[in-house]
Amino acid sequence: MGLLPRQIQRVIEELEKLPGIGPKSAERLTFHLLQSSRSSPESLGRALLDLKSDIRLCKTCQMVTLQEECAICSDASRDCTMILVVESPLDVLAFEKALYKGLYHVLHGVLSPIDGMGPEQLKLKELLDRARREKIKEVIIATNPDVEGEATAHYLSEKLREVVPKITRLAQGLPRGADIEFADQVTLREALAGRRAL
Repeated sequence: MGLLPRQIQRVIEELEKLPGIGPKSAERLTFHLLQSSRSSPESLGRALLDLKSDIRLCKTCQMVTLQEECAICSDASRDCTMILVVESPLDVLAFEKALYKGLYHVLHGVLSPIDGMGPEQLKLKELLDRARREKIKEVIIATNPDVEGEATAHYLSEKLREVVPKITRLAQGLPRGADIEFADQVTLREALAGRRAL
């Protein structure tokens, strides 16, 4: 039998599954919740349940939303001839802070055969259908500058070449191996301004 009650150990193990949470952080968070008022963990639990039950993907760009179409896609003031393709919803938040004013498409991952992520697991079909259906003049591929991101960018450029007149990739203002969500606004603006044709 372990030193901690099973209920505490289970919470620690579940928290450790979250990105960026190691064993020590999971223990600290668990004991914080244990020592807080009863309403704190109950409120967190309700928020997590609501997160999974109320959130859906935008029918157009695949961003997380409560409605059928997200606020970005329904904003008539945006440049609807340009789509910025990103890996995750966190990347959308980063580019919004950098004042990008076009539309987005969220892939929800990158090509990574080792992790079981092929074209079928990503929102690639939705992007291709959208590019054929809408009057898109440019697709900017903003996957991370790592091996998987580069492979995904190459795959996308090949698939989009006959559908979209201009396909660009972010400039190398972003360091290789860096995640877009952690880049500062200036770096993202420079990367957008210095994008290159594929």
